[in-house]
Amino acid sequence: MSDVFTLTLPVLPLTTGVVLPQMVLTVALETDEARAAANAAGEDGHLLLVPRIDGRYASVGVVARIESTGVLPNETPALVIRAVQRARVGTGVIGAGEALWLQAEPVAEAEPTEEARQLATELKATLRAVADHIGGRRLVELLRGIDDPATLADTAGWWPDLSIERKVELLETVDVTERVARVLAWAKESLAELELTERIRTDVSDGMEKTQREYLLRQQLAAIRKELGDGDEDDAAATYRTRVAELAEALPEEVRASVEREIDRLERAGPQSMEHGWIRTWLDTVLDLPWGRHSPDHLNLIGAREVLDADHHGLDEVKERIVEFLAVRKLRADRARDATELTAPDARTDPSRPGDGPAASVLAERRAYGAIIALVGPPGVGKTSLGESVARALGRSFVRVALGGIRDEAEIRGHRRTYVGAQPGRIVRAITEAGTLNPVVLLDEVDKVGADWRGDPSSALLEVLDPAQNHTFRDHYLELDLDLSDVLFIATANLLDTIPGPLLDRMEVVRLEGYTEDEKVAIARDHLVGRQIERNGLRPDEVTITDAALHRIVSHHTREAGVRGLERLIGKVLRKAAVRVARGDTQRLVVDADDLYELLGRPTFPPEVPSRTEVPGVATGLAVTGAGGDVLFVETTAMTLGEAGEPSLIVTGQLGDVMKESAEIALSYVRSHREELGVPAGAEHRRFHVHFPAGAVPKDGPSAGITMTTALVSLLTGKPVRSTVAMTGEVTLQGRVLPIGGVKQKVLAAHRAGLTEVILPAANGPDLDDVPQALRDELTFHLVDDVRGAVAIALDGAAEQAEVEPEAA
Repeated sequence: MSDVFTLTLPVLPLTTGVVLPQMVLTVALETDEARAAANAAGEDGHLLLVPRIDGRYASVGVVARIESTGVLPNETPALVIRAVQRARVGTGVIGAGEALWLQAEPVAEAEPTEEARQLATELKATLRAVADHIGGRRLVELLRGIDDPATLADTAGWWPDLSIERKVELLETVDVTERVARVLAWAKESLAELELTERIRTDVSDGMEKTQREYLLRQQLAAIRKELGDGDEDDAAATYRTRVAELAEALPEEVRASVEREIDRLERAGPQSMEHGWIRTWLDTVLDLPWGRHSPDHLNLIGAREVLDADHHGLDEVKERIVEFLAVRKLRADRARDATELTAPDARTDPSRPGDGPAASVLAERRAYGAIIALVGPPGVGKTSLGESVARALGRSFVRVALGGIRDEAEIRGHRRTYVGAQPGRIVRAITEAGTLNPVVLLDEVDKVGADWRGDPSSALLEVLDPAQNHTFRDHYLELDLDLSDVLFIATANLLDTIPGPLLDRMEVVRLEGYTEDEKVAIARDHLVGRQIERNGLRPDEVTITDAALHRIVSHHTREAGVRGLERLIGKVLRKAAVRVARGDTQRLVVDADDLYELLGRPTFPPEVPSRTEVPGVATGLAVTGAGGDVLFVETTAMTLGEAGEPSLIVTGQLGDVMKESAEIALSYVRSHREELGVPAGAEHRRFHVHFPAGAVPKDGPSAGITMTTALVSLLTGKPVRSTVAMTGEVTLQGRVLPIGGVKQKVLAAHRAGLTEVILPAANGPDLDDVPQALRDELTFHLVDDVRGAVAIALDGAAEQAEVEPEAA
């Protein structure tokens, strides 16, 4: 026998439970293995009880004494045993009979520490709380007589909700403190589950009782109101019927029938029904629409132009187009009214058909006509404020619907009523907010409408913006035909490229290209300065910004098509003035051009064209971005080829495929027309690199063709491009200069950059009519149809015959 194990006992395996010290229980001897172990131990002997789970014996068992033997009512032999103490299980040995004998080392319980006693106190309290939840009165009595921590922890063996695995873990935990801590953790976990279950059961019970109590009270209240005769006053269905009666003349017949049908459903549903709230929400939404309410149009063209002039400086073309739009609406409205008045009932083709006859044709013609204006231009040029001015000129309500970033089709058409939280679309909500059926609705940022798996809002807008369809616009939530033909829709966008073609086809585009420097100064003087003085808490007599200062801000601190950045800088200047006034300085502050360095710092956009183009190989181009026109530099360089090198071209600057192809066309043209362009022999057989600075900004488009050609010729001839010249145009392999778009925006950008000459394709000559006369007086335009003329003008100032006088332009 080993020196470690002091006992050799027959083993009684336990497959369905775990026995812990101090437990007294009856064990049925159902297997041959169990009967052999009992026979080997004798009537008053000892057994080693070891749990066996999944064929594996636990590392710790319990030594048990046989108290008595007997037979169960089903004739199965049984033992009454008392568990004495834990014992570590050792190796097996061969004993007498068929029993399995194992060596075991008894484990004496150590004296409990102070920590173990504190944990035992907490465990006893936790077990009492568990007993209170499960009604375990006997457990409370049992706990009252146990003070030993080890014994208290082992009582968990009687816990029916404790798993076999945890009971084995408890048996194998020899250390008393650790054993009590584990049982305490299990007890707290069980207590938390019991408390949660009790709380849920209590909440459910309270909710049911509250619902039943409210139901009884409502029934009693209804009976009391019925007896008093005043129940109809608060009855929801009666209230809705009253509202329908008030709108009897304004509600279309189809809408009235649908509303009355829903009111009948509301009466049948009852307040406790889930549909009760849904029906009431739908009825409130429908009846809150401004049925029959129209704002009378103030179609005074002179007054409308005065309003537009007062709100916006410049933009003459846009204002004229809006006045034309109003004039057409005035004529058509007047003549449609006259035609309706002259049409007698007996003059119809068929009186039994209300859709036949002259009046019906007038109505159909009115519905088929309607221009949806789309104001397209860079940010800050006044697109949204123009919509407000149109509403003010017409005397209509104004509502702005922001479409930027929406991707759900339900934002336009509304949600189906079957969805939880369903609501109407933005169009219906806008009309409700406006309070009339003919408001001015501004569809802001229509070019930024997205599309994904949730739907395509731009497709839903087709019905809204189509005059031939929108008189029967159907919102998914309302499921009623809503006439939008009287609504004046105005859309705004920064770019046309991102607007789907079918949607763009429904709109008439009016472009707002941007402002000249003088126009910006006038806008700042007449509008922005006063607004910023008020916003910064100042008075007009406390600060003045001179025109010279405004010119300096426009030319040296901003470079934008609109005036949003200009207004921010004016606000920055006035905030510094507000600091002085707040400190008690009562002297009037006059801000002049020389004061801007102290107030705004160094210029953000100093003149850079001369310094950039003073070396050969750099040309100044013009481009159109989402923020308006901009100046674009093209830089080129050439590298000597190695012995086995071949001529090649590298193009950088995050360019699109169109610009890369334009660079290849430009290089091919220079190589094939070397003698005509004055390029030295062999100079074109090198490796070229064409770069567009601001490489983080994506660029694409064909209009940089002549700029790249000029830059390559400048590099190969050693002649720098004149610093006063900018150019734009598409080039072909034969050297033809093709027309491009965005002429006005590009010319404005050239003027902002301080350039004085612009080279344009000859086919774009008529587009110069859109350029303000002030710019045409200050700039010189060169119209070319061959790239050689553009190169000659840019490098030598030659080809004066291509120059276009402002009057000719």
